[in-house]
Amino acid sequence: MIFIACSPQEKVDLIVHNAQVYTVDSTFSAAQAFAVKDGKFIAIGSDEEIQRKYKAKEKIDAAGKAIYPGFYDAHAHLFDEAELMDQVDLNGADSFEEVIQRVKSYQQKNPNKTWLIGSGWDQNRWRDKSFPTKELLDKAFPDIPVYLIRVDYHAAVVNSKALEWAKLTSIPLIHGGVVGGSNNTPNGLLIDNAMDLVNKTIPVPNEKEYLRMLKRTQDSLLSVGLTSIVDAGLSKERLDLLKKYYQDGELKFRDYAMILGNPQNIDSFIAQGFYETDRLEIKSFKLLADGALGSRGACLLAHYHDAPTHGFLLHSPQEYENMIKAIAASNFQANTHAIGDSANRIILDIYGKYLQPHTDRRWRIEHAQIISPFDFDKFRKFQIIPSVQPIHATSDMYWAKDRLGEERMKGAYAYKHLLKAYGKLALGSDFPVEHFNPLYGFHAAVARVDKKGYPDQGFQMQDAISREDALRGMTIWAAYSCFQEKKRGSIEAGKDADFVILEHDILKIPNEQLRNVKTLRTVIAGETVFTR
Repeated sequence: MIFIACSPQEKVDLIVHNAQVYTVDSTFSAAQAFAVKDGKFIAIGSDEEIQRKYKAKEKIDAAGKAIYPGFYDAHAHLFDEAELMDQVDLNGADSFEEVIQRVKSYQQKNPNKTWLIGSGWDQNRWRDKSFPTKELLDKAFPDIPVYLIRVDYHAAVVNSKALEWAKLTSIPLIHGGVVGGSNNTPNGLLIDNAMDLVNKTIPVPNEKEYLRMLKRTQDSLLSVGLTSIVDAGLSKERLDLLKKYYQDGELKFRDYAMILGNPQNIDSFIAQGFYETDRLEIKSFKLLADGALGSRGACLLAHYHDAPTHGFLLHSPQEYENMIKAIAASNFQANTHAIGDSANRIILDIYGKYLQPHTDRRWRIEHAQIISPFDFDKFRKFQIIPSVQPIHATSDMYWAKDRLGEERMKGAYAYKHLLKAYGKLALGSDFPVEHFNPLYGFHAAVARVDKKGYPDQGFQMQDAISREDALRGMTIWAAYSCFQEKKRGSIEAGKDADFVILEHDILKIPNEQLRNVKTLRTVIAGETVFTR
C-alpha cells in the first residue's frame, strides 16, 4: 500500500481569489489570487495554487474584478484639503460676483463664523480675466474679515477688514510676493509670500477640530483607493499633530510628510533625524522656488507672453543654495516646487552642484511644469525625479498658451519628455488644487482631455503616457520617489498588503469611462478600510 502525504495548508489571514491582479512588479505580471498574513503579501499566483497551499480566516471572491496596488498620490496637501471642507467652495465660479454670492450663502448658513474663508476662485474663468480686489468684498462684507484663496493656493483676495486685522495699511516691500495696490494703499490682492501677511493672523482650528476634519478627509481618500500620500510641505506644528494622531491610531492611510523647508526647520529637523513608523515618515524637506503660472508668480526665463513680468523667485538663489547645501550634508531628501523654466533651471543646477555621481539621493522637482529644452537632460544627468500632476495640464490648457506663447508650450506639461529623461515619473494630484480622485489624473495622463472630452484630439498628445506607465506612476514609482519601493507600491511577496479593487479595469476600458470608475474596496495592511 502506498501512502501519499498531503502537505497541511498554511494558515493566513486573508485570501483574495477570482481576480485580475495587476501586480505592477518589474515585469508587470498578472495573477489570479494572493495570500496575506500579518499585513503583508506572502504569495501571489493562480487560484488553484493559492487555495491549495493556504487556508484563510477571511476570503474575498473578487468576482473577476481588477485589483491594483494601493494608489499613491505623490504630491498632496492633506491639511488644506481638510480645511476646505469647512470653507466656502469657490471652484467653478464664473465671475467674482458669483464668488461673493457663494460667500454670502455660506455666511447665512454659518452665522457664528468670525472669519469668512474660501478657496478655489480662478479669474481665468471670468469674462475679463482680471484679478479681483477688495472693493466688492468691502460692500458685501464691511464688518467681518474675508480671506479668499485662488485655486492654485498662490494668491488670495481679502477685504479691508482683513487688512485691518493684519495691520496691513500700506504696501510693504516683500521678497517673493506682491501686495496689490497703488499710492501705497493695498487693494486686497496678495500673491505668494504676501499671503502670509494676512494668513498668519487667522485663528487656526484646535487639535480636536483638526482631527475631525482629517478623519472626514481620510474617508474621502480611502473611498477612491488612495492608501498612501505625500504631504508636500508641513510646518512643525502640523507635523506634531500628525505624530499624535498616528500614535493614537486615529489615521489609517500612509503619509510621507515633507517638512516645510526654511533655514530654521532644516537645522532643527536634521538635528532630530528621521521620524519613521509604519504609517508616517518624516525624512524630507519641501522647498518653494516660485509661484504658479495662473497668478503669474511662476519664474520664467523671458517675460510672460501676456504681461511685462518674468514672475519671481520666492527666495534668492543664494538662500536656496544655502538650504540645499545643508540638506546635502545630511541624509534627508530635498524636494522643490518649481513651475517656471527659470525656477526649474536654477534648482536643477543647484541640485546638480551638490548631487554626487552615482549616489541614490532621489531628490525631486515638484511640478516640473515648464522646462527649457536645454534642461530636460539634467533630470537624467543629476538623477532628479520629476514629480508631476497630469491633471494640471488639462486644467491649465485653456489659458496656458496666453501666459507662455507658442514656443514655450513645447516644454510645458511635457510628461512623456520627462519620463524619457529620467525613466520614471511620480504622479500626484496636488489636492485640493485639483480633485483627490487618482483616476482623474490617470485619465488626464493618458487621454490629455478634460472631463468633457475636450479637446477632441487631446492636448499636446506627444506628451501623453501609456496606461501602464500611468499606473506605475501612481503606485511603484510614487513609492520609489519616497524610498519605499521595497515595502509597497506593488503586489509582491513581503510587501505591505495595500490594494484596491475597482469595478472596471482601467487598463482596458475606453478613455471616456475612466473618470467614472468606482472603487469597490480599499485595503491597507490586509485590513479593509473602505468597501462600497
